[in-house]
Amino acid sequence: MNKNNHKRVEQKKENLSQVMVSKFIPHWPLFLITAILSIAGAFIYLRYATPIYEATATLIIKDEKKGADDSKLTESLDMISSKKIVENEIEVIQSRTLMESVIKKYNLYIPIFQQGKVKANSAYTLSPVTIEAKYPDSLKPVNQIGLKYDNANKIVIINNKIKCELNRFLNTPYGVLKFIPNKYNPKGKTDPNKQLYFSIIEPKILAMQLLTNLSVAPSSKLSTVVGLGFKDEIPERTEDILNGLIHAYEQSAILDKNSTARNTLAFVEERLDLVSRDLSAIEQRIQQYKSGKSAVDISTQGQLYLQNVSANDQKLSEVNMQLSVLDQVEKFVTKKDNGGAIVPSTMGVSDPMLSNLMDKLYGNELEYEKLKTTVGENNPKLLSISDQIKKIRPNILENIESQRQSLYASKQNLNATNGNYNSILQSVPQKERQLLDISREQSIKSNIYSFLLQKKEESALAYASAVSNSRVVDRAQVSSVPVSPNKKLIYLISLVLAMILWVSFIILKESFTGKILYRKEIESYTAIPVIGEVAFEKTKDPIIVKSGKRSFVVEEFRKLRTSLSFLGIDSTHKKILVTSSISGEGKSFIASNLAVSIAITGKKVVIVDMDLNVPTLSKIFNVNHEYGVSDFLTGTKYLEEIIKKVDKHENLFFISAGSIVENPSELLLNGKVNELIEYLDNSFDMVIIDTSPIVLVTDAYVLSDLCDATLYVMRHRYTPKLLVKRIDENNEINPIHNPAIVFNGVKTRGLFRNNYGYGYNYVYGNKNGYVDNKKTVKS
Repeated sequence: MNKNNHKRVEQKKENLSQVMVSKFIPHWPLFLITAILSIAGAFIYLRYATPIYEATATLIIKDEKKGADDSKLTESLDMISSKKIVENEIEVIQSRTLMESVIKKYNLYIPIFQQGKVKANSAYTLSPVTIEAKYPDSLKPVNQIGLKYDNANKIVIINNKIKCELNRFLNTPYGVLKFIPNKYNPKGKTDPNKQLYFSIIEPKILAMQLLTNLSVAPSSKLSTVVGLGFKDEIPERTEDILNGLIHAYEQSAILDKNSTARNTLAFVEERLDLVSRDLSAIEQRIQQYKSGKSAVDISTQGQLYLQNVSANDQKLSEVNMQLSVLDQVEKFVTKKDNGGAIVPSTMGVSDPMLSNLMDKLYGNELEYEKLKTTVGENNPKLLSISDQIKKIRPNILENIESQRQSLYASKQNLNATNGNYNSILQSVPQKERQLLDISREQSIKSNIYSFLLQKKEESALAYASAVSNSRVVDRAQVSSVPVSPNKKLIYLISLVLAMILWVSFIILKESFTGKILYRKEIESYTAIPVIGEVAFEKTKDPIIVKSGKRSFVVEEFRKLRTSLSFLGIDSTHKKILVTSSISGEGKSFIASNLAVSIAITGKKVVIVDMDLNVPTLSKIFNVNHEYGVSDFLTGTKYLEEIIKKVDKHENLFFISAGSIVENPSELLLNGKVNELIEYLDNSFDMVIIDTSPIVLVTDAYVLSDLCDATLYVMRHRYTPKLLVKRIDENNEINPIHNPAIVFNGVKTRGLFRNNYGYGYNYVYGNKNGYVDNKKTVKS
């Protein structure tokens, strides 16, 4: 099963290729003519086309991410430049700004041309001068301005009116222009037979035009090597533009870096001046603060204050101790009866007199107590000691009071000093904090000043280094031969275009015809099989099948005769109905020649003309059609009377349509048709019935059931496709019995007629089998 399907697919592909060959090969002369015209057009185009040259160059972009970097020394010096990204640099190279700078550098906005026989050519290298505008951006576009050069006097003449000296700007109607000797033509030689003229183009517009000829691309995704290409009609200009673009890119990078360094340096110097003034102001504030607040060294002063406070507190303690001692002494002295009590110590009291008085008092009291026990109260010595004691006590009290006053004064002084020290110590943190804030501000400004000084030196070094961010590997070099136009490609395109036109013409011609052109179309529109094809042949004799004759068309009828077995036609099934969709498709031609072809085999054949509307078989066989089928059906004649033998064709008999009647379709329904066909079936070996077209009248539907097979004739380039598409739909409603299609009148295709192009591209046959007469019979 799979093998069969595979064979069918291969056969279908083979048939498709055959159809394509048969569809186009017959028109090979048209392709030959189209190809010749197309190649001639390509030759003319190449003759006058401007050759285009291409210059190429190579750059390395320093991109640290992809491995290209500066040396450590250069990197340490160049602190301004940032690392480049290859993709961004490609966009910079392709920018309008760089291209405009190149245009202005080489004065491309004022091109000079030399008039040729057919068109003007660029005189970039032939012109004796180049033209420079003082204000290129203010120029207005001008198409053509005449130019002449007087080599003897070194003068340029514009429009035969304005004379201009070389290397001097001159006001002209077209702007302030200067004419410069051309480096490519230093001798100033020109062709006197060819007119020079120049045009003016806006640099912005020209930049956009030239950028379309520029190509910039990295050599690979991981590489920083960038390839540049530029195409132009003048090789020297091609190299100039590409080299100028590279130079402009390098200068732009250096200028951008220098501009950044210069701006940075100016900014740093400005900030340095400002920070220097701020730093001086802060230092002056510190000086004023320290002098105004007596805060030379707050930390040291604070420690000294603390030491003084401690010493002062110690003195105050001593004073308090002395006051306490004086109080004890005073208490002892004022007590009248001490009873020999121990005298309080006067340690800490700095006055020696008090100690002496206390010692005397203590000694007298001891002596008094001692004598009191041995002598009487009126003892002079005892009274003397008592008087001494009474005298000493006031002295002691006076001394105590004096010392107390002195100590109180000292205490008050010490307290005041402590108060001053305390207030000073309390203000020390505030002063220290304020001084710390000022000092911190001074430190910040000082750090900023140091940073700015460093950046100033870095900017100065970067500005002085002038290191480019790219390196030229190869300068621009133009190709030795033009890259465009490509002659081989142009000729190939012309041939392809000729083939496209050839195929399109054939397809369009056949698409809009609306008629059946190929057997495959019939097979795609209907399920009825095609059992034969008959080629178109010009001849005055409609009967082309004759005994002993060999031709392509005769062979096709022999094939059709053989193919009848496919429909089950044999000795018992021998009735064949021949019809078509519309008149003119050659059903009578098919029926008559098929009958002759079968009769030649020795079989007794009868052909019946049942096209009662437009009978034609009588003319084909050149027989009397006075009586025929209509006469039998109306009952005016018998069967034996209407059957006639055809002269010159042995075993062939003919029944004409007979007299013309008004209602042929109703006449076929009177029942006598069955009798006629049954009689013929019993009397002949083959019965062939030619009837009316099936689309126009219903006769074929009536007769089809009485026959064993129905041959449906279609004609090449005549039968409408629409009718073929409707055959299956009509057959479902009014089926015809055992139908098969005969493809008639298949014409040769192409400009020169030959044996090719029939149906599925049959390529056999004999050219001598064709007869070309002035009278043409539709087959």
